Amino acid sequence: HYISVDTSYEGEKAVLFSPDLYSEERWSCIRLIYQIATTSGTSSDHARLNLYLRQEGESFDRLMWSAKEPSDSWLIASLDLTNSTKKYKIVLEGEMGQDKSASIAIFEIKITPGYCIECDFEENHLCGFVNRWNPNVNWFVGGGNIRNSQSILPKDHTLNSELGHYMYVDSVYVKHFQEVAQLISPKTTAPMSGCLSFYYQLKQESSIVFTLYLRDMNGFYEEIWKTDSALSAGWELAEVDFSAPYPMEVVFEVAFNSAKGGYVALDDISFSPSYCTNQTGISFNPAEASCNFEEDLCNFYQDHKDGPGWSRVKVKRNVYRVGDHTTGFGYYLLANTKFTSQPGYIGRLYGPTLPGNLQFCLRFYYALYGFFKMSGTLTVYIFEENHVVQEKIWSVLDSPKGVWTQAEISFKKPMPCKVRSSSSHLQSYRWSCGLVALDDITLSLGSCQSADLLPPSPGKCTFEKDECMFTQKKRGRGIWHRRRGPTPTSYTGPKGDHTTGVGYYMYIEASDMVFGQRAYLISRSLRGVSGKQCLTFFYNMYGAGTGLLSVYLKKEGDDEEIPLWRRTGEQSISWLRALIEYESDRTYQIIFEAIRGVSIRSDMAIDDILFQAGPCLAIQFSSGYPDSLNEIEY
Repeated sequence: HYISVDTSYEGEKAVLFSPDLYSEERWSCIRLIYQIATTSGTSSDHARLNLYLRQEGESFDRLMWSAKEPSDSWLIASLDLTNSTKKYKIVLEGEMGQDKSASIAIFEIKITPGYCIECDFEENHLCGFVNRWNPNVNWFVGGGNIRNSQSILPKDHTLNSELGHYMYVDSVYVKHFQEVAQLISPKTTAPMSGCLSFYYQLKQESSIVFTLYLRDMNGFYEEIWKTDSALSAGWELAEVDFSAPYPMEVVFEVAFNSAKGGYVALDDISFSPSYCTNQTGISFNPAEASCNFEEDLCNFYQDHKDGPGWSRVKVKRNVYRVGDHTTGFGYYLLANTKFTSQPGYIGRLYGPTLPGNLQFCLRFYYALYGFFKMSGTLTVYIFEENHVVQEKIWSVLDSPKGVWTQAEISFKKPMPCKVRSSSSHLQSYRWSCGLVALDDITLSLGSCQSADLLPPSPGKCTFEKDECMFTQKKRGRGIWHRRRGPTPTSYTGPKGDHTTGVGYYMYIEASDMVFGQRAYLISRSLRGVSGKQCLTFFYNMYGAGTGLLSVYLKKEGDDEEIPLWRRTGEQSISWLRALIEYESDRTYQIIFEAIRGVSIRSDMAIDDILFQAGPCLAIQFSSGYPDSLNEIEY
């Protein structure tokens, strides 16, 4: 039997819940055998199958996996699940889209303790391992009393009997030298490091090369193991230290360098989270190379021989100067080219040493003020430990003035290295001086592109693609608009969004509304949970006629809405962070209400909404104006 989505309900979602699950094991593997089929072939609005994790005590389901590619056969998906102490449910959601001919079916769901990369090849789905098809040499399933080749083994390793199964490559069909057979593991879906072990047998008349590679999502191969013995009488155990901090596949590759015969067999792949040797591995935490400069420079430092340097500054909330990116009223770094008459570097900021041979994604925010010519005012270099070789990996070309803009750079170096940010002062124009600001440096493992492919965080909305879980409540002309860049009216609204500086935000256009008119943005119904919840968002209230921005909580069954947060009048030219703590054990909705102020300079905007379980960690309540509007604190 299999289960499939009933297609008679157009445009609706079919949802399948697991029972409450709980695991004593630290890791589990979810395997799903599924098929998405369509006969039209050209439909742009494909059917989609989503798998969510619903954890106890959380209002949002976490999207773990999603597929929409149609196929004419059953496919297998493997997902590593790090278990927590909480109970959870697995939620499968089928979306039919507009395609009338589509169908979504599930043949098997299996949750096993351990890791998806482990396999004894006894089950017909082969744990999601696939052979990369080659006209002449391929991996085959051996054993199970199948006598389909001259040189396969009498017994497997798992059951030690002729009924057990294993994988093998035989040289019988080799036609050319250097032909390669590849067996590819399912992709890791959670960071893991430790010891990968497997059993193999190798029989050869001459050279067979059996190699183990890691392959990342960009297609880069890294060799982690190779056979050294020419012959193995029985099953040999191989152990290899293995680290996959970001999604990777393990590739078992066999190459025949001559036509003299031989075979390689493989069985019982297993994984342990502790390393095979006594080494502890490089337990590098990318957070060590991240900093928001709220407390200090973290693990960054400067060499003052390089010039006046970067100053850690804080701008009190005001309507003339932009504050920091983190909260709008915190600290950031500033290099001021007014302080020097010499062309060259003003400040160099050095990061901590990073381990070699890992793929990194570096993201940071910068803002430029006053430069006549922007290119080259901020540059990022990477240099290896000997401090001699340095390579420029990024330089600013052009960006909107005075807007916090996100830069992202992927890099990988074979040797340990450091990152250096330099602010330079190019005297190509006589009056080309200005300010360079830097904030919120984050480093993560894996390329920036692969990070973008990961499922979005539950309860997070940046408005980059759509309005997420929010809908409009249209009364008259009060509407929230999704926009990028500055708002049409001068001296009001943001110049760019908070997420990247060049993305989207939601705002009210005051020139389309009248004084006192309201616009509502309402979340979909959210699951009530016991305990405190935290709502974070960024708001921009700049403009002399700014009105009122409020947030309400509406519980199911209640007529009254509970006010949670409110700001009135002009607040700052910056995006400011709001933190709200609330509780609701019933289904509820969050409502953003904007009331237009006295003039058209009343554009109000919101961005980067995040719902989190648990209390808010850093509560900074602030109201009204500071005493001095334009003061900088050093």
